[in-house]
Amino acid sequence: MIVLVDMDNTLVDFDAGLLSKWRQLYPDEFFVPIEKRTTFHPHKDYPENLQDKVRELCHSQGFVRGLPATPGGIEAVNEILAKGHDVRFCTSHFMEYTHCVFEKFQWIEEHFDASFVDRIILTRDKTLVKGDILIDDKPKITGIVQPTWEHILYDRPFNRTIANNRRLTWKNWRDVLSLDSLT
Repeated sequence: MIVLVDMDNTLVDFDAGLLSKWRQLYPDEFFVPIEKRTTFHPHKDYPENLQDKVRELCHSQGFVRGLPATPGGIEAVNEILAKGHDVRFCTSHFMEYTHCVFEKFQWIEEHFDASFVDRIILTRDKTLVKGDILIDDKPKITGIVQPTWEHILYDRPFNRTIANNRRLTWKNWRDVLSLDSLT
């Protein structure tokens, strides 16, 4: 089985990293607690006068590389691999990609090892990628073809209104995926 795993807000705790860095750099500015996030794009949760500041922070050098891992994600990926499944990191770059692309590769190498960078699939259209399942936090994934994979939603506050997808976290992934029966 080919298991595609998104990085941002799935394997990588983007929201926690953004909030931490925001509070560090702008301690007196308005902030959105993670549980109050309502949109996929974090800058859209902020007042208009702060949206550019949020985008600039997300695109700054060192931001992506310094993001924390989502608790349990690295262990889950390693366990899925140990069960004999093929895991690929299926991720999109930010529209301002100057630092993002290289730092995503660095993040994988630092949290796994250098051989894992060969597992990265970088694309703006995930429907073009072949796989059996895609674990991703994005509420709706669209593209130019009908995907071969099932979209399993990684649970985040901003996607909880989506009802038709299976949903998981790194705490319940074994129950949701039932990979033991698929080997």
